[in-house]
Amino acid sequence: MKFPSFLKSQNTIIAKYLMRNVLVMLSAVFIIIGLVVFGNQLVLVINQSLKEGIPVSDLLPLISFKMIRDVPLILSLSLFLAIILSVSRLYKDSEAIVMNSLGLGDKQFMLFIQPIVIAIFIFILFLTTYAVPWSKHQRNMIMDRTENASEFSFIKEGEFQEFKDGDVVFYASKVKAGRELGQQEMEEIFIYTLSNDESIITLAKQANKYTDGITKSVYLRLKDGTRYHGFPGDTNKKILNFDLYDLKIIDGDKEKTKDTIVKVEGQDTFDLFRSDGLKEISELQWRLSQPISVLILSILGILLGKSSPRGGKNLGVLFGVVVFILYNNALLVAKSNLEQGSVHPIVGLWWVHLLMVLIIFIFYLYRHRKFGYYLDKIADRFFSKEGANAK
Repeated sequence: MKFPSFLKSQNTIIAKYLMRNVLVMLSAVFIIIGLVVFGNQLVLVINQSLKEGIPVSDLLPLISFKMIRDVPLILSLSLFLAIILSVSRLYKDSEAIVMNSLGLGDKQFMLFIQPIVIAIFIFILFLTTYAVPWSKHQRNMIMDRTENASEFSFIKEGEFQEFKDGDVVFYASKVKAGRELGQQEMEEIFIYTLSNDESIITLAKQANKYTDGITKSVYLRLKDGTRYHGFPGDTNKKILNFDLYDLKIIDGDKEKTKDTIVKVEGQDTFDLFRSDGLKEISELQWRLSQPISVLILSILGILLGKSSPRGGKNLGVLFGVVVFILYNNALLVAKSNLEQGSVHPIVGLWWVHLLMVLIIFIFYLYRHRKFGYYLDKIADRFFSKEGANAK
């Protein structure tokens, strides 16, 4: 649509006015959501540090890295809601009615906010492809260092300790660090285990805790001991004397699975492009999906913000939150299916975006009362072909 020359300057003023409203709303919504999310992260990290013995010096970096991880999602939601609120405000104050009379509608509103949307898109793309993977990698390094440092406090001297929800009770009268990192040497060992409704008591004079270099499983190597299967009064009790016995206390296969997922999340984006693994492909598509969703949601935000002065006050915001949650959950489900090999990498996460675009297109036609028009045209063409074939 071509506008008269005197309206072009008006369009620039309206565009600046709309962008200013979006920026104000964006700042306000981001601060509110950020305070809630970041405050919750602060509490979780502090609780985790108390539970796992994370040093105080590592608390601030861990909190910062988790904040960086959450910024793309919070910023995307904030922009989406800011667009809905800004456009809705124009309609509530009847300003949009005047703009519509000048020929300014949804298409023009979408164009007016594009500078903000493109800027946020580039910023989130930078975060998801570089900053967030870097922060996850740094966080993993801190957690690995903390776990290695806390290996020596895994078994405490002269204390009964419970593991696996009380199914294992351990006691050692003396504990000292071994020659290598992660090793411990113990004396006068008592171990009580409950496995498959069978009680086992193990006594040993000495024990060494070590990590297998290949499987990464953690073992206790017990020396000069006895294992009692069942209690002394049981008729089917068994007694086994041993010189050397390896007892697995941490399964390395489970740890490997966790490490694989963690390493992929912290991997460089360019390395993901060169990889053919399903986990790498799904992680790459997930990183690209977050900025793409900003472009798609910005269009939907304009449509949801359109309302009459007597319409529901916050109905668009409510629908927006629901759509945002469903959209992101659908991406997470698609990512999980891709990792498991349930869908082809070409389909991957892209079908969610295409479905969202289709829903927005249908919603646009419905908003502009063109949906019935196109249905009538399709029906007329279909029945006209049938009539021609009948003749």
